[in-house]
Amino acid sequence: MPRVLVVDDDPQVLKLLRLNFELEGYDVVSATDGPGALDAVERDDPDVLVCDVMMPGIDGLEVVRRVRSQRPRSTLPIVLLSAKALRGDAEAGLAAGADEYVTKPFDPSELVEVVAGLLAKRSKTRK
Repeated sequence: MPRVLVVDDDPQVLKLLRLNFELEGYDVVSATDGPGALDAVERDDPDVLVCDVMMPGIDGLEVVRRVRSQRPRSTLPIVLLSAKALRGDAEAGLAAGADEYVTKPFDPSELVEVVAGLLAKRSKTRK
């Protein structure tokens, strides 16, 4: 069962993410801020990270940069979630190292599909 780390400072969004991933058979761990996300990456060894961009303290872009700089975590699939929907925002997220950038409001089933696609792609490159 793949483990997904979901990170968002909004409790309702976190609950929605957890519920939808669990319904699809994922093991879900969560964090509510950037430092918590970085700790959870190390402690829980997720297969994929779904992270909000706008959070207090360390934002999602910085979380991505820090994860990308760590070995062996540098290849962890990462999806950024954000209410910032301008083209430049998405470009900044991808430039920071995210694999995908999904804007809020989002369709939970589409987000699950994005994550499943990243995991399938990762398993192919590992073979």
